[in-house]
Amino acid sequence: MLSFTNGDFKVYNIEEWQGEFASPEQLFAGFDPREFAHFAAQIPHAYYRPETNSLYAFLQSWVVRAGDLTILYDTGAGNHKDRPGIPVFGGLDTPFLANLAADGFEPDDIDIVICSHLHIDHVGWNTQLQDGQWVPTFANARYLLPRIDRSYWDPGITDGPRPSPTGAQVNANVFEDSVQPILDAGQAQLVDDGHIVAPGITLTLHPGHTPGHLVMHLESAGEQAMFVGDILHHPAQIFQPDWNSVYCEDPAAARSSRRQILARAAKTGARVVPAHFGGAHFAWVEEHGEGFRPRFGNPI
Repeated sequence: MLSFTNGDFKVYNIEEWQGEFASPEQLFAGFDPREFAHFAAQIPHAYYRPETNSLYAFLQSWVVRAGDLTILYDTGAGNHKDRPGIPVFGGLDTPFLANLAADGFEPDDIDIVICSHLHIDHVGWNTQLQDGQWVPTFANARYLLPRIDRSYWDPGITDGPRPSPTGAQVNANVFEDSVQPILDAGQAQLVDDGHIVAPGITLTLHPGHTPGHLVMHLESAGEQAMFVGDILHHPAQIFQPDWNSVYCEDPAAARSSRRQILARAAKTGARVVPAHFGGAHFAWVEEHGEGFRPRFGNPI
């Protein structure tokens, strides 16, 4: 479904999964129920279900049509994958490719795949199972992978920074079935801070959730959008930027990156497009006192 336009770019939302994922207490490190009570009523039902105290989440990808290029940002959890670290994302059988086709895109139409970071729910459709082997889903695409994350998550690399125990647990099997086959196929391009994907599309490094986390910036005809991956999991983190998810590898860096993104969004008026938001799947950010508050788009 065409979600929005950004100048000359057309942006399509591709849903993989949606549902109640976790309570705020379970997802947010440093969660304070008294603080949450101050703004919980401002969070629409599409994002938080007070009757069950559950955060409502999506697994979703975004297709950007940029001239002759078709770009896919993040690839969800994927089907038929063994995920002992987060079983809810294991053994899925979702209509992701059918949803992609419903928007007019076949796998062979994708020119560039961008993985914001190499976590379980952002690389899954990089590959699909064929004849017992994991092979690239998007046969004609260049896969842009964060260089830092490639080294960090590779289980064959033992020197340098390594994943936290929590990170290693939740990302079990992910590199092997969703990243290594892309490297083996020669379709990976390792990228760094400031990489220009195409005119008006730039990737910038915002570490913390993972050390190589990339944000995609779109700028065209005076309009801006920032695809922020897991810098923000939920609108509660706009009200309270110091709340990391429990999956952030470097808590201090994650908080710093989040505040940088929120400040930039408030200053520039850029549309903020996180990986897991419900509703319209995006928001704008406004300064509010010494902090921030969201302004939500209309649900699609």
